[in-house]
Amino acid sequence: MAPLISLRKVGKTYFNGDLAVDVLHDVTLDIEAGEFVAIVGESGSGKSTLMNILGCLDQPTSGDYLIEGENVGGFDGDELAALRRRTFGFVFQAYNLIPTATAQENVEVPAIYAGVPARDRRERAEALLKSFKLGDRLDHRPSQLSGGQQQRVSIARALMNGGRVVLADEPTGALDSRSGAEVLALLRVMNENGHTVIVITHSREVAEKADRLIEIRDGRIITDRMRNFRANSDAAIGLAQRAREGFAAIADVPEAIRMALRALRANLFRTILTLLGIVIGVGSVVAMLAIGTGAQDSVLNRISSMGSDLLLVRPSMANFRGSAGGSNVTLVPADAEAIRELPNVAFAVPEMTSNVTLRRGNVDYQTTANGTVPQFTEAKSWTVERGEFINRNDLEGYAPVAVLGQTVVKTLFPDDSNPVGQYVLVNRIPFQVIGVMNEMGASGSGNDRDDVVLVPLTTGSMRIFGQRNIRTITVKVEDAYAIDLTQERIQALLNERHKREDTQITNMSSVREAFTETSNTLKLFLASVAAISLVVGGIGVMNIMLVSVTERTREIGVRMATGARQRDILVQFIIEALVVSAIGGVIGIFAGLGTGYVAQLFGMPVAFTAGPVALAFACSFVTGLLFGYLPARNASRLQPATALSAD
Repeated sequence: MAPLISLRKVGKTYFNGDLAVDVLHDVTLDIEAGEFVAIVGESGSGKSTLMNILGCLDQPTSGDYLIEGENVGGFDGDELAALRRRTFGFVFQAYNLIPTATAQENVEVPAIYAGVPARDRRERAEALLKSFKLGDRLDHRPSQLSGGQQQRVSIARALMNGGRVVLADEPTGALDSRSGAEVLALLRVMNENGHTVIVITHSREVAEKADRLIEIRDGRIITDRMRNFRANSDAAIGLAQRAREGFAAIADVPEAIRMALRALRANLFRTILTLLGIVIGVGSVVAMLAIGTGAQDSVLNRISSMGSDLLLVRPSMANFRGSAGGSNVTLVPADAEAIRELPNVAFAVPEMTSNVTLRRGNVDYQTTANGTVPQFTEAKSWTVERGEFINRNDLEGYAPVAVLGQTVVKTLFPDDSNPVGQYVLVNRIPFQVIGVMNEMGASGSGNDRDDVVLVPLTTGSMRIFGQRNIRTITVKVEDAYAIDLTQERIQALLNERHKREDTQITNMSSVREAFTETSNTLKLFLASVAAISLVVGGIGVMNIMLVSVTERTREIGVRMATGARQRDILVQFIIEALVVSAIGGVIGIFAGLGTGYVAQLFGMPVAFTAGPVALAFACSFVTGLLFGYLPARNASRLQPATALSAD
């Protein structure tokens, strides 16, 4: 059978610019399954480089490296990761435990990348730690463990996936003599159980504990002697048959999220500052769109209440000249009668207005009088609360009757008495109140629409306004699809009647469309401004991830040494960026909804819909993905040996 490990004329050269440094020279070496080997040499002799090549953490510049007769020189990164995962376990001098993870979580790491189910890997990690007398330290983090305990955790991690070959780099270098002896005893037990143990050390005393001693100097093997061969081949074969193959699965998402939360919790203040950018961005998008949509809906509802089948006829501004009552001299009631005779016209409502003084008892009140016709309520979608509205008889008989708005009622009738049937003076002329309108509230411009007294057009023209000219004519069409044609006919009629074009007609459906288009543009602008905050938050995410990669370079090396592929590391750091963005997005959504609610309490129109919330959260998610990719890619492209040697 081929040796478990075989090196043939292996050389390694490092390049520093144009300077080439040869570290290993034509190393030829065979290691059988079940051996306990010590590679000894002084600092700079090349023994650590040799260990990196043996553990597939680095690749030779020249020569061949074979495992069980298979040349691994042509393996890509994923194939090398799979080989490390199923064959090697590493025990480092500096322990290289993940500081934010517990002892049990550290031991589980190799099994995560081998696709072992969470329950199985927890049980195996617990069993290994208990076998090393660490059963009461499962939930302790590395900072809570002694050096000897940390090294035992490191050994347990090396055995998590089977560890056919255990590579121990100066395993006792950071320990006191007693802890060092315990670690060497554990390595001996592992060897007796079939594990091939390779110890890299500069200590002769440690090397003498091995069965085979290989001495390296200046990158060359100078001695290779067998001190005491132990027949562990049967146990090694059994171990190989039990080794976990693994299927190179990316770490499951819940585990990746837990690792991300641990990393973020380790630098809580920095994480909060990073979240702040996402929170402000998402909150701004939600709040601005809610307020913008609310304002748009409010105005559109008012326009809709007027009807999209209405035309508003007014004198053109170029020909407008006021009178004492504020009316114009262009339109007259006869124009409304003529318009009413046109095809597709349901009714035409003329109106004239003027400021008047109302009196009841000792109360005087300034308000607006509006002379109109019975179809006024239909044109304005305004109903009567009490009594009745002006009818045809009132109009034809010049009746001195009035219908009051709610504001006028509250001012003149503070005693809550029923106004219907009572009299009020309008510019010292008595008018009988025949009805009270329902409350309408303020208009879009803030004017109080309930501050009005409505009188018959004929009565107002003769007894209040002192003129026959009207201010507007509201026209309702029967077929809204033909409204444009009707508008053209009305304009032509008025031009013919007045012998000039001195009127203008406003199409309410066009007003609605124009306002919708304008408000959508404004909302888009507001959302774009808010999105700038998301970009700033994304830059913050990129910053924290770049810093995180720098700070956790050695951890990345450990994960790669235990079998993580490049895309495992890529996915892990992308998930960390997405976790930051998701947390910030959720907080931002609540902040935005809270801002909208406060605005609503102050009387602003606000519309909460699922669309802006989903959009804002999706934007935060995409922001995390985009800005987290570059740091994640940098992390995934690190070489295991380089990452492990980082300070």
